[in-house]
Amino acid sequence: MAAVSVAAEWQLLYNRYYRKPEIYSMQWKNVDLSRNKVACAPFGGPIAVIRDDSKIVQLYAESALRKLRIFNSAGVQIAETVWRNPGGRLVGMAWTDDQILVCITQDGTVYRYNVHAELIEPNVSMGQECFEQSVVECVFWGNGVVCINEANQLFSIPDFKNPSPCKLADPNLEELPLCAAVIDPQYTMSGNVEVLLGVEDHVLLVEEDGVQQLGVGVGPFQKMVVSRNGKLLASFTHDGRLLVMSTDFSKIIFEYPCESALPPEQLAWCGMDSVLLYWDDMLLMVGPYGDPVRYVYDEPIILIPECDGVRILSNTSMEFLQRVPDSTVSIFKIGSTLPAALLYDALDHFDRQSAKADENLRLIRSSLPEAVETCIDAAGHEFDVSRQRTLLRAASYGQAFCSHFQRDRFQEMCKTLRVLNAVRNHDIGIPLSIQQYKLLTPSVLVGRLINAHQHFLALRISEYCGMNQEVVIMHWACTKITASLAIPDAPLLEILLDKLKICKGISFAAVAAHADKSGRRNLAAMLIEHEPRSFKQVPLLLSIGEEDVALTKATESGDCDLVYLVLYHIWQKRPALEFFSMIQVRPLARDLFINYARCYKHEFLKDFFLSTGQLQDVSFLLWKESWELSKNPMASKGSPLHGPRIKLIEKAQSLFAETKEHMFESKAAEEHAKLLRIQHELEVTTKQAIFVDSSISDTIRTCIVLGNHRAAMKVKTEFKVSEKRWYWLKVFALATIRDWDALERFSKEKRPPIGYRPFVEACIDADEKAEALKYIPKLADPRERAEAYARIGMAKEAADAASQAKDGELLGRLKLSFAQNAAASSIFDTLRDRLSFQGIS
Repeated sequence: MAAVSVAAEWQLLYNRYYRKPEIYSMQWKNVDLSRNKVACAPFGGPIAVIRDDSKIVQLYAESALRKLRIFNSAGVQIAETVWRNPGGRLVGMAWTDDQILVCITQDGTVYRYNVHAELIEPNVSMGQECFEQSVVECVFWGNGVVCINEANQLFSIPDFKNPSPCKLADPNLEELPLCAAVIDPQYTMSGNVEVLLGVEDHVLLVEEDGVQQLGVGVGPFQKMVVSRNGKLLASFTHDGRLLVMSTDFSKIIFEYPCESALPPEQLAWCGMDSVLLYWDDMLLMVGPYGDPVRYVYDEPIILIPECDGVRILSNTSMEFLQRVPDSTVSIFKIGSTLPAALLYDALDHFDRQSAKADENLRLIRSSLPEAVETCIDAAGHEFDVSRQRTLLRAASYGQAFCSHFQRDRFQEMCKTLRVLNAVRNHDIGIPLSIQQYKLLTPSVLVGRLINAHQHFLALRISEYCGMNQEVVIMHWACTKITASLAIPDAPLLEILLDKLKICKGISFAAVAAHADKSGRRNLAAMLIEHEPRSFKQVPLLLSIGEEDVALTKATESGDCDLVYLVLYHIWQKRPALEFFSMIQVRPLARDLFINYARCYKHEFLKDFFLSTGQLQDVSFLLWKESWELSKNPMASKGSPLHGPRIKLIEKAQSLFAETKEHMFESKAAEEHAKLLRIQHELEVTTKQAIFVDSSISDTIRTCIVLGNHRAAMKVKTEFKVSEKRWYWLKVFALATIRDWDALERFSKEKRPPIGYRPFVEACIDADEKAEALKYIPKLADPRERAEAYARIGMAKEAADAASQAKDGELLGRLKLSFAQNAAASSIFDTLRDRLSFQGIS
């Protein structure tokens, strides 16, 4: 009998059953759909209602001011606001996929509201052309809209997440199109929106970059609607025919002649299997085969297409017209003997303690897993809770006799139905079917509950489904702060912490940021104390003016990037002395500041060192600055920049001199300044920029090379250059300029303190063997004489000197150096043999 009563509610469209159960009895009062503009969101979303200003209506006990009211799908009011927006008549109103209510007025202004009827700033304009030529029609899809103005031009906002209007190609129409429809960009080849305009006996397909003519001779069309997948188009012609064809007009799927040529008020797809046409008092459902199904209404209705059917909204009820799922048909179809029907019947016999239950189970034993699965699936498609329970009991009963069935499937369905039944409650008013729920996903559902301020249910669903609860709790906390202006900070903090501690690792910083944005800075400071992550805590402390605490937290974390962030912030906002005192007591912050300022902010760093009495550090900075000046391209050819350099070094020297520990640095700075001054004078006199920043030795050598012996002697005297060093420098300088006479005279001034070996090497390096021969005989060490003779290729003399040294190893080395000369090699062999015979080597 139960199966008979269930199937009695179905209507047959050819070979497919449809049902239209009432989901809700509407809770609103005095709402007449015929007097109002109504926008209904898909997926069981909210309903927006506002009095239609294009109609003359009688005002009863209501204000002349229009109100925008928002209800859930059960007619429970969520919010309302007075409509005070300028811009002329309200042309179009619809919900986006993100449940943002979009309202477009005649002047092309786009107003957006959330589910609480709060205006979202800023407003958007469709452009100057829509402002001058009023908008007359709007066609919405998912997250976009197309507007048509009085000049028959088309404008589009492809995505309200980034509302930037664009103009489509001009269709060059003289009159408004008979009808319009939109193909969602996700289903077009170009990825851009395509608009279908019914014009005369054909359709124009308008894109951003062109217009195409389609379906010539098929029209004129009075109404058009595109299927959910963007592949099919249902249209109503001027002679009363319903045509279903592909959106490229290449093929007509089916045609149905209606009884009236009067175009329907509404045309909608019911899933992908049938099309609904609504006239004033009749709803006609037409499929590709068989006779249509008629429903009669004595009140206005609105069709709300869904992915698996159509919700039908009237003044008094909300119904859901859908194709009966195959699993439900197999169980409840009159006379069904399929395994699922017999299992359901077996449960009925079991409840009545009839032996017929066992008989049914025996009949379907081989198909029992299939029957259990069918009962579970049918339960998921039911809105009636008692019927869900019965179907699940039937599945559980069959599962007890089925050892190979996946039991997780049963548990998963129970979990899904608990969620669906919770959100279908009148107070929540989201009548999702299981197919819609799967398409929407649980995370999106939780997000919608949060936006509707149904935080408790959102939290329970998140917990039940194993989802992250942090988003729910954080949104609740932010909403609580906004709504609790009368509650003092301390009690409100306790309330917030009680809930925030439910979720481990939650971001207190985000909640504190919202508190600060809401003007509750003290509460924000109290909340941020509970944030364990420094990288979130410190930036917020800075934003609320708690620089001292921020610097302490940053240094405690040991994160250099965080410390630098705080330092830059305080640097910009605090006086210098106050900044210095803050970092002086924090070693990490002080050291990081010094490292940074040493590279980029010398003057500021000098101020810091002076304020802390670190004179030697100031001196080193001054000395470094003097070197930086030397890199200036202008610091050449006696540039006046050398004067400031010298002054910087002298200033550094005076600061070094104030401490006994830095006497060496003081003396070095003094001599550096003296050397720079002499080098600067030399560059001025010689007009050659070759002295500054060279060493004392290079300065002396350069003076000698230039022939300025007096200047070289002055440098030697000023810097107390030793005689040995002086001789080395002068010998090689004279050899460089090949002044051999001067070199010889210099060697004879007195016995050189460095000996004659440097003279020999200088001559040999200059490839002057004759000059070298003047000094080789003067070498006291026979080994040095032997090696010197060998270097200039004089084998016999080298052998004689080596024999005087009586060094066999030296003879061996010299032989190798004359390996190409057989005669020389024999000389060295003879001498070596003689030394060996004498037992010396």
